[in-house]
Amino acid sequence: MITVDSTLRFEGNFTQQEAIPQEAIDAAVTVLQHGRLHRYNIATPTELSETALLEIEFARYQQQQYCLACASGGYALQLAMRAWGIKPGEPVLTNGFTLSPVPGAIQAVGGTPILIETTDDLVIDLTHLQTVIERTGARLLLLSHMRGHLVDMDALCQLLEQHNVALIEDCAHTMGASFNGKKSGSHGSVACFSTQTYKHINSGEGGLLTCNDEQVMARAVVLSGSYMLYERHEAAPASRVFSSIRLDTPNCSGRMDNLRAAILRPQLQNLDNNAHRWNERYDAFANALNEGTESGSEAILLPQRHRHAYEVPSSIQFRIPRFTDPQNQYFLTECADRGVDLKWFGAADPKAYTSRYDSWQYMEHAPLPRTDHVLERLYDCRLPLTFSVQDCALIGSVIVQVEKSIA
Repeated sequence: MITVDSTLRFEGNFTQQEAIPQEAIDAAVTVLQHGRLHRYNIATPTELSETALLEIEFARYQQQQYCLACASGGYALQLAMRAWGIKPGEPVLTNGFTLSPVPGAIQAVGGTPILIETTDDLVIDLTHLQTVIERTGARLLLLSHMRGHLVDMDALCQLLEQHNVALIEDCAHTMGASFNGKKSGSHGSVACFSTQTYKHINSGEGGLLTCNDEQVMARAVVLSGSYMLYERHEAAPASRVFSSIRLDTPNCSGRMDNLRAAILRPQLQNLDNNAHRWNERYDAFANALNEGTESGSEAILLPQRHRHAYEVPSSIQFRIPRFTDPQNQYFLTECADRGVDLKWFGAADPKAYTSRYDSWQYMEHAPLPRTDHVLERLYDCRLPLTFSVQDCALIGSVIVQVEKSIA
């Protein structure tokens, strides 16, 4: 039986991001006024473009030697794999629970995606990963830190080292995060970040690639479309490194422009403060779900963070395994009627950002029963910084109230 007490409602907008800071607007206007939007269009030989400055600053933030700014996070993934040396048809391991640009990037560079199970805590299953490594002989893991959840990176890196498997990190959801004090994105050969609107810094679209390998970065710079102007990349290897690769590496143009870089640089300066604000909002939401049996709900399950993980949760995920299909649909409808916009990862037909692995019909895949079980009743909710801490507590309370009303 379903009984409803609709006393709680939320009136906010789940897709409204914070305004671009005034300092970033001023920097963008300056770029527009001088008209030098292309990253290689400089006024004097000694001028550093906004894009070059962003690369320097982000490399420093990530404590990495090199950084390349490009057109999108998905393009950064493609650059990383091409620069690393992916071969046609080569198996590339990646999470079964991720967003479609990740296997899409593998497909785009000619690799063969091999999907790995996810755990109840929404991270890659290391036991299944080891089994698949031994079965396939794969040389590369493209690890998606999906929705900002960090696996035990020490255990993962030990496993990969034992089997001589390289790691490329998809850090689209973990900019500013860390594991055991080490920045997310500094554990593998290459790391890729996104600056799409719903990420931690916002240029509408954009991507960043970091690494410490001079050969990989030199190839990535040429691949991105440097037109032999690689000497204008300050957060890049020395010119001598390019001499052996500059003529046999294709131009696959996908650079970032100075306008987007100008918008991003001031936001980067405020990233750590915003990371704290996102955690405040996540905690308020999670506490509302977990206040106890009296006012919270034992039926709502949150993923558990690793004790060494510092995450930057710009969204929150939870599961309600007890629901039947009709109850699940009622839950989603009732939450929406009360102003709470939830995404559901269990739908057979993908909607918006919730596609699941069995809808990617351009690739073959083995069944992932554990992932299927997790996704069946997995819900996702954005936490934009336009929400107050009180807003997030209210949204959590709405969800608890609706869940408790469904008997």
